[in-house]
Amino acid sequence: MTTETNSVLNTVKEAFAPVTEAFTKLQNLEVPEAAREFVKKQAETAKVRAADMHAGSEKVTAAIETAVAGSVTEAAKISRNIQQAFYQDAEAFFAGIDKLASAKSLSEAAQIQSDMVRARGEVLVSRAKATTEYLGKLVADGAKTAQDNFSKVYSKTA
Repeated sequence: MTTETNSVLNTVKEAFAPVTEAFTKLQNLEVPEAAREFVKKQAETAKVRAADMHAGSEKVTAAIETAVAGSVTEAAKISRNIQQAFYQDAEAFFAGIDKLASAKSLSEAAQIQSDMVRARGEVLVSRAKATTEYLGKLVADGAKTAQDNFSKVYSKTA
């Protein structure tokens, strides 16, 4: 049995001898200098592109932070202005009630009411004009900020 086993083992070794020899030569095979330089160059290019992409993403994040911070500030301003308008409206309403209560005749009360309506109309027109101007400025500033931020981001990555 030992002879048979050795015979089979030798047959297998002989059959795989070319593969074993090729594998041994492959392990000692030298990679050409040009191939190594090509791989090094491609790795360096990939490294630079990854760094550029990271820097670009940092700029996009900074642009978003700037836009969001500006939006929060503007939202707070708008909220304050709305609160102020409500307060002014309440003051005007109570002042009007006080004036109406002091009217000595129906015609005087009608005149006071007419003056109040006219004054409220003027206030509303003034607020509408101020709001339109403010929103126009806000949109223009927002567009300018977005344009500036994106030009900063894409001028470096392009």
